[in-house]
Amino acid sequence: MPTPKLREFSDLQDTFFHYVRDIKYATMITVDLKNRPRARVLLPVWEIVDGRPVGWLAAYKTPVKTAHLANNPHTTYSYWNPRQNAVHIDSRSTWTDDESAKRHAWDLYIKGGPPGVGYDPVHYWQGGPADPEYQVIRIEPWRIQLVRGSDLRSTIWQPDTP
Repeated sequence: MPTPKLREFSDLQDTFFHYVRDIKYATMITVDLKNRPRARVLLPVWEIVDGRPVGWLAAYKTPVKTAHLANNPHTTYSYWNPRQNAVHIDSRSTWTDDESAKRHAWDLYIKGGPPGVGYDPVHYWQGGPADPEYQVIRIEPWRIQLVRGSDLRSTIWQPDTP
């Protein structure tokens, strides 16, 4: 059976949020200056903006992440659980210095977007969203693959314009 390819995110939005809420942590993969992959486990939060998913990642602006994203902003975020449900998000990830976007991401973490995912970032950045160590990566997916563990069927979202 061919893998369904969807243009509208709303067609798989409920399953996407169900899997993300269930799994919580994602493996973020970047590419180093020698084109080698590098993985780390992090906790992005997600929302829908104009019908498309947008992710936010509160993170320390480490030299490794900074160099990788400066060289190649294309990233993959993968979620997986032992039931074999998985989400693979191919995206463009960029640091944002916009204070309102950083505050927005902070609020999403506190409120949990989607519900059940998130944490109080003050545990890491005691100065709140104005803490100089608090940095945010904006995640703009251009392709998402959902894999259902019960039968390993995939559904792919890829809009016309990445």
